[in-house]
Amino acid sequence: MEHCVFIHTNHKQIVGALVAEHALRRNSRHNDRFDVRLIEHKDYPFLRAREGQLYLRDGVKRPWLNDDLQSFTPLRFMPPELMGYQGRAVVIDPDIFAVGDVWELLTRDMSGKAILCRRRAGPKGRIDGCLASSVMLLDCARLTHWRVEEQFNEMFEFQRDYQPWICLRQEPRETIGLLENEWNDFDKLTGRTKMLHNTRRRTQPWKAGLPIDWRPAERFRLFPPLAWLMRARRRLFGEYALLGRYQPHPDPAQEAFFFGLLKELVEKGGVTEAMLREQMRQNHVRHDALEVLEKTPQLAGAWQ
Repeated sequence: MEHCVFIHTNHKQIVGALVAEHALRRNSRHNDRFDVRLIEHKDYPFLRAREGQLYLRDGVKRPWLNDDLQSFTPLRFMPPELMGYQGRAVVIDPDIFAVGDVWELLTRDMSGKAILCRRRAGPKGRIDGCLASSVMLLDCARLTHWRVEEQFNEMFEFQRDYQPWICLRQEPRETIGLLENEWNDFDKLTGRTKMLHNTRRRTQPWKAGLPIDWRPAERFRLFPPLAWLMRARRRLFGEYALLGRYQPHPDPAQEAFFFGLLKELVEKGGVTEAMLREQMRQNHVRHDALEVLEKTPQLAGAWQ
């Protein structure tokens, strides 16, 4: 099919990815015109082969951990390869949930650009010019230079830095156009939102109460001593030590939206209670998820 939405994920975010797939389908009136595919970490041995090896991230050498919450992120560059460098693709993180119809994005005028995405928020976007590759519309024929395994391996040869790669700073700027923020709304759910991104990892609604299992940044340009402290913490106590726990999302509407989608998916049979219990056992889903589901009202609107 000429149009496909890809959700890249790993074992820790598989429930989010399945909910994301359901949201795309329930909120589109054009489901017969595009595919939805998961790109799963477990299917790419070149990621696993680098376990424990040092790679370059924002100028700092860090060990690659396949069990990290975000070990799937290099796979966001896979869609052109998977599409045979033809057609159009949208790629999203597993913590992004369609509110609008993704077909509007898949079919919009790209004005000759290879990539459409939004700017990052905060200092990375304002100062460093970092772009948010967490939602991208891709003209696959214009991205034949994306060779993920080769480029992933370059990080371990210290020829490629993860941060500029993920921020699209190594792409010719004239080939990138900007999307409206509503197509990648960072922890903001309004009447204009097209895709809700629960991008603040600490408050992802399905994780509340669990121990933190992602690695924070170790470079802070505005206050370098904080970076020194973070590196010392990791070296002395371990990757996730002293990081605390996931917190409830500050916006109850976003929690209700996620669990409303999950409730539909459970009723549809796309996620079983047994799977949720196993995900809770592994600390990938909050331990009170079933109780939250029970209290969650049905979502308004169409359910495909």
